[in-house]
Amino acid sequence: MASAAKKKTTKAKKPAAKAASTSETGKPASQLIDARIRELGDWRGETLARMRELILDADPDIVEEWKWSNPVWSRNGIICTGESYKTHVKLTFARGASVPDPSKIFNSSLEGNMRRAIDIKEGEQVDARAFKTLIKAAVARNGSPAKKR
Repeated sequence: MASAAKKKTTKAKKPAAKAASTSETGKPASQLIDARIRELGDWRGETLARMRELILDADPDIVEEWKWSNPVWSRNGIICTGESYKTHVKLTFARGASVPDPSKIFNSSLEGNMRRAIDIKEGEQVDARAFKTLIKAAVARNGSPAKKR
């Protein structure tokens, strides 16, 4: 009975990555991402939390990581990073230049040969369905894990 009572919580359900990797600090990446969202404490934290949820909803095998002092989402390679600035939240797709974007969500770093990014300013919303499609395309671009020989 005691274990059933422990499961009950008043916190909102958080998205769960398949496996949360540990960072260079030894803390789970998911905890560091949670802390960053809380630390921002404004629209940027809310935006980062919403985009995180969409990323993890798009593919249950995505792994959360913490690199370069930022959240990183990966599956068979980096999908995107989540950076926060004073005026916007930036999601940078490592191989975005080779990912199909029929909905034209990418709006930053468009001139590069490799990366593409999405800058989200206060009050802006990203189309959830189109964003999840972009995440799935980035996962497909990364392909399957390399086979061991």
